[in-house]
Amino acid sequence: MTFAREWPALRPIVRLDLVGETGKRTSLYDYHLSLGAKMVPFGGFEMPVQYSGIIDEHTSVREAVGLFDLSHMGEFVISGSRAASFLQRMTTNDINAVQIGQAQYTAICNENGGIIDDCVLYRFSDHYLLVVNASNIEKDYGWLESNIQGEVLLKDRSDDFSLVAIQGPHSLDLMCRVASNPEEVKSLPFYWHCESVVAGVHVICARTGYTGELGYEIYINGEEAEPVWNILLEEGAPLGVKPVGLGARDTLRLEMKYCLYGNDIDEKTNPIEAGLGWITKLEKGDFVGKAAIAKVQSDGPERKLIGFELLDRGIARHGYSAIYNGNTIGIVTSGTHSPTLGKSIGMAYVDSFHASTGTELEIDVRGKVIPATVVETPFWTKGTATKKV
Repeated sequence: MTFAREWPALRPIVRLDLVGETGKRTSLYDYHLSLGAKMVPFGGFEMPVQYSGIIDEHTSVREAVGLFDLSHMGEFVISGSRAASFLQRMTTNDINAVQIGQAQYTAICNENGGIIDDCVLYRFSDHYLLVVNASNIEKDYGWLESNIQGEVLLKDRSDDFSLVAIQGPHSLDLMCRVASNPEEVKSLPFYWHCESVVAGVHVICARTGYTGELGYEIYINGEEAEPVWNILLEEGAPLGVKPVGLGARDTLRLEMKYCLYGNDIDEKTNPIEAGLGWITKLEKGDFVGKAAIAKVQSDGPERKLIGFELLDRGIARHGYSAIYNGNTIGIVTSGTHSPTLGKSIGMAYVDSFHASTGTELEIDVRGKVIPATVVETPFWTKGTATKKV
């Protein structure tokens, strides 16, 4: 059986019928409750924000292995003779560089160069899979659908999939314990994927993630997520596996200066000012938003997304002001206390003149002005994501 070819025929899962007071529920909802998870609304779903505690879960990913339910994410299947040219026009990265079995981080922009979403694109022999943020599923689908030209088949399969991830230095050990083809999984380079069988379930195993650590994301027919989740917990116990919620996922990604859509990037931000020029290939030919992005690239961005650390006690939050010599020069987009580094860190858009590493500025934390310094990013530089295994 070739699982990739079976994707368009996947059966809808039941989670759409499980609608709580705050949103939809993934097929693993009851498992989260049984593990003591605190549930919160996120992206239209009720999702676990923490189980044993954010710091404990964060540390588990940095030092051992963590298990995530990411089933709220959206999945679009794109096929047809014009699929590649369509995606080349609708995304910022160069799709021609993606081989069968490979994945690519990319973005979708509007005509003004604003970021509609950041996504991961997977290439298969006869189709592509575009994974988008949960809160943007309807918006992204409408935008892509309205721009279809030629023989392109676009299908929203978001309700057909569950997605779980294992992240951390021991994630490969765990994957090799449960996968039917451990040697093939072990041979995967960063941002590549393969088919596998886990707990008798056909899955796609991708060496991708959002934490900076070695990790794998596992795409599953939604009806069959439970046995996969269970075997990962059981076989991962000797390796120190712990379920991880959205809270630790946020602190992990922030230590890597990975952007969170709606906080650090949105339709009012340009990839160049957001530090995403590396996924924006202006030389590849025409694509939606290219002219506006090229102008910012040529003129230089008026503001830049920087990383900073606070030099005194306090936590910078989204929306707080960044100050230089008494003048507001920008705004904080994300901030937290880093469990790994033991200091308060954050990201902010500031005017380009004050964006250089070493610049001393201040953050207004609820009326208290706290000194801060612009630092090099990522904050955490010892991650295992790209290591040779």
